[in-house]
Formats: sequence, structure tokens, C-alpha cells
Amino acid sequence: MSCIVHILFFPSETVFTAAETSSLAQSQSLSYRQTLVSPRGIFELGFFNLGNPNKIYLGIWYKNISLQNIVWVANSAIPTKDSSAILKLNSSGNLVFTQNNSVIWCTGSEEKAQNPVVELLDSGNLVIRDENEAKAEAYLWQSFDHPSNTLLPGMKLGWDLKRNLSVFLTAWKNDDDPIPGDLSWGIVLHPYAEMYMMKGPKNGRPLNTIHRYEFVSNQEEVYFRWSPEQTSLVTKVVLNQTAQGRQLYVWSEKSWIWYTTMPDDHCDSYGVCGANTYCTTSASAMCDCLKGFKPKSPEKWNSMEWSQGCVPEHPISCKDKLGDDFFFMDGLKVPDTEYTFVDETIDLKQCRTMCLSNCSCMTYTNSNISGAGSGCVMWFGDLFDIKLYSNPEMGQRLYIRLNPSKLESIRHKNSTMVFVISIAATIGVMLSVYFVYRRNTTDKSKTKENIERKLHVLDVTLFDLLSITTATNNFSLNNKIGQGGFGPVYKGKLVGDREIAVKRLSSSSGQGITEFMTEVNVIAKLQHRNLVKLLGCCFQGQEKLLVYEYMVNGSLDTFLFDKIKAKLLEWPQRLHIIFGIARGLLYLHQDSQLRIIHRDLKASNILLDQKLNPKISDFGMAKAFGGDQIEGNTNKVVGTEYDFFNLNFSADGLYSIKSDVFSFGILLLEIICGNKNRALCHGNQTLNLVGYAWTLWKEQNVSQLIDSSIKDSCVVSEVLRCTHVSLLCVQQYPDDRPTMSSVIQMLGSEMELVEPKEPGFFPTRRISNQGKLSSNLNQKTSNTELTITSLNGR
Repeated sequence: MSCIVHILFFPSETVFTAAETSSLAQSQSLSYRQTLVSPRGIFELGFFNLGNPNKIYLGIWYKNISLQNIVWVANSAIPTKDSSAILKLNSSGNLVFTQNNSVIWCTGSEEKAQNPVVELLDSGNLVIRDENEAKAEAYLWQSFDHPSNTLLPGMKLGWDLKRNLSVFLTAWKNDDDPIPGDLSWGIVLHPYAEMYMMKGPKNGRPLNTIHRYEFVSNQEEVYFRWSPEQTSLVTKVVLNQTAQGRQLYVWSEKSWIWYTTMPDDHCDSYGVCGANTYCTTSASAMCDCLKGFKPKSPEKWNSMEWSQGCVPEHPISCKDKLGDDFFFMDGLKVPDTEYTFVDETIDLKQCRTMCLSNCSCMTYTNSNISGAGSGCVMWFGDLFDIKLYSNPEMGQRLYIRLNPSKLESIRHKNSTMVFVISIAATIGVMLSVYFVYRRNTTDKSKTKENIERKLHVLDVTLFDLLSITTATNNFSLNNKIGQGGFGPVYKGKLVGDREIAVKRLSSSSGQGITEFMTEVNVIAKLQHRNLVKLLGCCFQGQEKLLVYEYMVNGSLDTFLFDKIKAKLLEWPQRLHIIFGIARGLLYLHQDSQLRIIHRDLKASNILLDQKLNPKISDFGMAKAFGGDQIEGNTNKVVGTEYDFFNLNFSADGLYSIKSDVFSFGILLLEIICGNKNRALCHGNQTLNLVGYAWTLWKEQNVSQLIDSSIKDSCVVSEVLRCTHVSLLCVQQYPDDRPTMSSVIQMLGSEMELVEPKEPGFFPTRRISNQGKLSSNLNQKTSNTELTITSLNGR
């Protein structure tokens, strides 16, 4: 990540502090040579400039951090020009910043104090309080009520309704100029309050960040407050005019690590899909109409021009409003709340009745989603800015109004015949349902018996459902440790304190009995230190559960792609993981009783135990063969085969052990680089990780691929050799790729390696200097000389 350096420049070469103090009494003043320092030395207040000695500001910064350290500026729009600046506490209890007796800035508090004092707190908050006041937080004024572009932990963003005070962030004009820009972030007091990121006075983008932070709404105040889970972390949120978003940073020894950003994806942009739609980044088409709605302009909709949105298939009629009904969708970011009504005193059933009685009411839900939910919020008119999260637990359930289509009128003269036909049809349907039910019941019973018989033959331990629910605290959210396309994974503890991981196949995951039995059948007899161990399973009622040994360090991707945790995986640990994965694959391909192709090898399917030993997991997509068979045929591409666009799959759907070799090559590059195999920017080309590595290889500059987190710990020759092997693994044609036995030999020796041929990767795409691609950069990871930029689709 490239960081802007904010070094404080003072008109004098030396900053003089008469006494390192955190407070300023009424009889004292602060000149440009002096500073206040918070009690534990975390923050400092004083005068500074950002490289231009004619623009001097009063502000707060991190005392012991020299990079990007300004967190608050008092006079951002009116800098002073010379060294006559003085800050003092006047007789009315206000801070006044003067230059040559001219007021540049003051606090403007109307509350009086007998004995006012100014203090800089370790939270970064500059406060004025009365020393005679017993309440510690009874501030007369505080900088947290008047932030600039930075949100610090514990700072409230929102409204103080008693004082009619709005607290919001305003971005700097740019990184070196704190003049306020036109990008702001705060809470808009709609009937159902909502976070907005505003560009200019009207162009708002509601951002649903409430689920990640503390949100409070009562008669006195409406605010959200953010704080890190680990109090020892130095963190901040900065509103950035250039990036057009807010970014969360974490300080790590020598630099600020960019951790998250908002907007996170294109669905966070306001109303991108138009009215009565929802947006999702997990589908091929980003926008879709809500149920009961159709595109307003089918031609434009089919050409992916979604801004006109959708209209009701059958418009709601006020005369027939009680005939309407609601369908619900889970995992949604709620619509724009401008046209809403909130009643905290009624329940969801009463909310439904109230919404039905108003023909303009389009959707409703709980206004308070904590616990079992309470209160009522209703939306009126068209619904804008709904987002569907890939993880349903991140969003909220909405009940959306649906007008059922009308049946054609039935002529009176045909009523008798229709009645008779209806009776006959009803009897026929009932009989059909009965026989289908009997058949399905019989089939299910036989299926269950067959599965239990097969599990018995495989000598797989069968857990009863009660023991699993008890171990996982009834699949409590507090026990949830992961989520995949198959469903959630929970941590549990059996009687005797043995820890387990329970994979619960969701009925909506697309994986059913076949995948369940595939995983059990494949892994039941596998015994290798680099393969996760299946302890047993549970097949009871609708539940299909797989019980594994618990891996305390989770999956590899949580380390590689997290800029903080990545530092814990130094090069020796990464090399150890590489060899472990390679040995596990060799066992699957060559040494196990059956030849097994994993077909879904990726970082999220590599688990790490307490000693960071890697274990390959998730065999739901695996294929097993007997004898010398090394390839098979399929009519669908799954798992990593799809993600990595494995060119091993041609029109005839062929796959082989070389599919896993290709995936291993990708994984090897990700371990070296610390980036996912996604679009990267190099010069004027857009490449994925494979294409980027190949380009560096041809430029003889492959050392630039090395993750900055391992620069100090790596042996360059080992990293370069691993990179060479990875490029051999991802060559376009399967016959050119090595086997896993050759891979291990090449990695563990100094044998001469052949030159890799061109890999299978997406073609490069030129970037126009006039294009919009540069505005869509969402993540930057800086190596020594080259910036790698991930391009997320918008």
C-alpha cells in the first residue's frame, strides 16, 4: 500500500515544549513552539504545516507516528501565515486561536465555567471542562463534536438531538490540503436514520455500516460509534476525497495498513440498479428485479442498462389492497430510508396489518433487529438502493408487497361444468399428491437405509444429532467459524472436551446427498498428516453434518489476504506450508488407495493446525479413480476449476490430475505474493496474478512479486525457485505441467529447471489513459518499486 507522508513542519527547526503537559489552564497559552501531549503520549496538539510554511494549522496528530498522522484540524479552511499564532483559553471558557490579535478560530461554546481547563485525552479528543464538575465527561466543548476527515475509536458520528448538533466527517481537498472537500459522511435523520456518504449537497449514497458498529437511537441522540475489537491496535477511519470513500487503517510497526474500505463494491453506490431492484456482486448479472416486478425497459435491461429499474407486474390497487400479500427476502441492505415511517411500539404482525392498510406501503420489517427483533419500519413508494449480501447474516429480512395476478372472470353459464371439473381435478390432484408422497416417503426411507448401510461399510462414526447440537450450542452464531457455498461451519466441543469442526450442509447450497456422500467416501479412508481428518458424520432428518478435527488457526486465506495476519506467516512458515500442500496432493494423486483429484484446491480449503501444519480440506467436488486412471470427463466446471479458468477444460470437459497441479501453481503464487488471483494493474495492462507473474518473468524482474510482509525473512533464491515451479504448474497445456512428485523434487533440490511456457491466463487488456479504470481502484499493496492494484468489478 502506498502511503502519503504527513511530516509536521514547524517555522522553527526545533519544537520547544516548556513542559510536557496534557492540559492548559485559563492563565496559560500555547505558541507555535509548544504542544500539549496526552497523558500516555499517544496524541499531540500544536501548530504544524504540511510542507508550505505560509500555511500553518492548529491540529492533533499521533505523537510517535510520522506517516499520515494528522487526525484533527481546527482551522482547515483558514490557515495562518506566520509564527505569531497563539492558542489560549479566554475568560468565557473558550479556546481562541489568534494571529496578531486577529481571531483565526475559536470553539464558540455558550456554556460558562467557573474554572475551565483544556485537556488532550489519550483518545485524541481535545476537551474543555470545568474542574469543579464532578462528572468526568461533562464537557463544555470537545473536538470529537467537530471532526475533520478522521474518525477515531470511541468518537460518535451522528446527531445530538438535545443540542441539534450534527457530527459528520468531511474529506480534505487532497492529502496535502486540509481545506474541506465536497465529500461528507454522517447520519441523515430520516424517520429511520441511515448512514450517508454525500458528494455535494444532494448526491447521497446510503451505506449500511450499522451491523459492524454500535448504533444508538433514542430521544436524545442518534449516532454510531466504532471501536476495534483489540484495544491495543492503533486504528482510524479516514474519509478520502480522492478515493471517494472511507478507509479503515491499522498501524503496523512502520506503516498504516489499509484494512477495509467503503464503498466496498459497486453495489454500495447509490441506486445503481434503479427502482424496485436489488444489487448483488455474486451473480453474473449485478441487478435483478424484486419478485412481482419487471424491467421498465426490457431492451435496456437486457443490455445491462439498469438505471430505469423495475415496475410492478400488476400495479397495486387501493380498492383491492387487502388482497395483497408479502414475500420475504433475507440478507438485504435496507432500501433508502427517506420515505419511511417508524413505530417502536408495535410488533411485526401489527406492522404487516398497518402496511397492508396503506396502498403506498411497499415493504416493512423490524426497526430494531437486535435479539428477536422489535418495532416496525415501513417504506412507501418505489424502493431504491437494496443490496443482497452473499452472506445472509450480514443483512436484514424485508417483507416486500406482492400483488397476485387476477383470474379471468368465469361466466355464470359454465359455472356448473367448471364446478364438476374442479371437483374431478381436485380429486385427481389429491390422489397424485398421495401417490407421490408415498413414493417419495418410500424413496427417502430407502435412501436413508442405503446411506446408513454404506456408512457402516466405510466404518464411519455416526454421531447423533443431539450430541452435535449440544456440542455447538444448538449451532449458535457465537460458535460459527466459517461460511462456504455448502453452508456454515461451527466449532464444537464434545463430551470429554474434544474440539471439533462441524460442516453443516445447507439445503440451499446446491450440495446435497451426492456431494455429502462423495466427501465421506473420498476422505473416510484417507490418512495423511496434510489432509484434514474426518471424525464422523450425522445424517438425520434434514440434517447432513460432517464432523472434522478442529484446526485452531483456521484457513490459509485468513492469513495470506489479511495485511495484519500476513506478517505472522514469514517465509520459513510459508515454505513449510507449500511443501505440506504438495505432499498432501502427491498422496491423493499417487499414494492413496484410490487416485483422487481434488478439483477445488484454494487457500480457503487449506486449514492450519496449532503448529501451522497445512491440511487439505473440502472434498465435496473430488473425483476418485481406480488403477492407473488419471483423468475423467465432466459436463460442468466446479470449484477452483471455474475460479482459476483452468484451460485444462476444453469443449469435451476433460479434467485430470493436472487440474490440481494448475490450482497448486495458482496457490503457490498467492502464497508468494500475498494477493488473490484477480485483476492486477501493471503498467498499462490489466492482468490476473498469473499474467502478472508471467510478465515479470519475461521482464526478468520476478523479485517484485514477493509479498512485502516476507521481504525481510525470505531467502530470495528459494522464493525465485518457487515462482519458477509455479509457472511450470500453470502452463497452458496439461501435458507440459509437471506431476506433483516432480514438483516436490524441483522444490526440494537444486536441479536445473526447464524454461516455462506461456501460462493459461486471461488475455491482457490495454488501459486507456482517458478511461475510467483508474477511478475504480479499490485496493493497493505496495512492494518496493511497483504498485499492485486490485480491480474489483463495479
